[in-house]
Amino acid sequence: MKFELRNKPLTIFTFASLTDIILQLLIFFLLTSSFITQSGIRIQLPISETREQISDRHIIITLTAENEIYVFGEKVLKGDLPTKLKEVSDGKTDKLVVLRADKNVPIQEVIDVMDISKSVGLTRFVVATQVR
Repeated sequence: MKFELRNKPLTIFTFASLTDIILQLLIFFLLTSSFITQSGIRIQLPISETREQISDRHIIITLTAENEIYVFGEKVLKGDLPTKLKEVSDGKTDKLVVLRADKNVPIQEVIDVMDISKSVGLTRFVVATQVR
């Protein structure tokens, strides 16, 4: 006795549901990627031929073209710089101070920051540059 199947198996696969899922994922990633912003301090470093590796143990001071001073990315007033440097140096005077000054910053501002650092006891300095 031979039985006949009423429901025949589908031999065609439809991509409609898969296309909907891919489209929704694409829209999701496009919308979320536009909300990612790059935060940071914008400066243009002077250009040099050589470079030196910067370690996490160094104290990084950034001087912007707008005469703002940042220590490890935190804005500091010039009058509060000595106390901030004492705080981040932990009393160690052998730490290296990396000065990241915008190329449009007057040299007197850089010298003033170096003098403030020297008054705290920090005497080792490096000026950060951009390699060609």
